[in-house]
Amino acid sequence: MTDTNRIRVMLVDDHAVVRSGLGAFLSVMPDLELVGEAENGEEAVVRCGLLKPDVVLMDLIMPGIDGVTATRLIHEKYPCVHILALTSFQEDALVQGALKAGATGYLMKNISARELAAAIRSAYQGKMTLAPEAAEALVHAQALAREADEFTQREREVLKLMVDGLSNAEIAERLVVSLSTVKFHIGNILMKLGVENRVAAVMLAMQKKLV
Repeated sequence: MTDTNRIRVMLVDDHAVVRSGLGAFLSVMPDLELVGEAENGEEAVVRCGLLKPDVVLMDLIMPGIDGVTATRLIHEKYPCVHILALTSFQEDALVQGALKAGATGYLMKNISARELAAAIRSAYQGKMTLAPEAAEALVHAQALAREADEFTQREREVLKLMVDGLSNAEIAERLVVSLSTVKFHIGNILMKLGVENRVAAVMLAMQKKLV
């Protein structure tokens, strides 16, 4: 492969040792070329405009402008640039945030050199690559969304008051409904959450941030 058709890669990470390791990896790949580095999101946006990389390896947790924000800014300004999130974190919100911002893939830093090279080549072709942890986080987020959608508006209100610690009688008074109506809604909530009592329902709602 000639220099003119090598995939131009830019590294963004606030740790110099990470950039050094990734740079060494890229130097031995005949079809990949390191064209520049940045140590924070703000620098990444500026250098992306100057260097015109094909693919950016983007860390997400950095001081100043974080990787998700930088991904969104680069995607908006330079839509032809493909961005691969490369991070040690797998939180649902971070995965969703990076992909919504325009990332072409989400990789963990424990990825092998062979897998990383393959992901860069796939990103260059516009194909998405997700680490198993990221894929699991997306599935989890979709499941939570479905669970939340299953509740009626009144059930959401009752569940919120349960989480706030109100008794059945207090919920009935707050919503101006009968005690039997509150018990009916709570029964539906327990059934939809797959739990047997209100304590378990409250714990699950708080854990999954359903209200």
